[in-house]
Amino acid sequence: MKLLKIALASSLILGISSTILLADATKGQKLFVKKYKSSCGMSGDKFAAKHSQDEWETIFEEGKFKEELIKICPKVKESEIKDKWIQHLYDFTYKFANDSGNVPSC
Repeated sequence: MKLLKIALASSLILGISSTILLADATKGQKLFVKKYKSSCGMSGDKFAAKHSQDEWETIFEEGKFKEELIKICPKVKESEIKDKWIQHLYDFTYKFANDSGNVPSC
């Protein structure tokens, strides 16, 4: 029984960490440029700088990233935002938030 619990906990941790490792700020930047830059009417650096890292983290953790993207970019429709892109877009905004000290090249 104890071994089963350890195996389950290990597989859960491995599954979560591998999902996090698959997310990519560079991919998020490319997605923003390709899919949303023209509809947004702003570059990725301006979009990411709309919030601090803590603010982006809260928005993401509360499951409100899509809503925030639409709020900042009203021309973007919800159907244009795929769930599988959210983690990458979040990583991009977090990495280049207004308090990060990083500047993207888009």
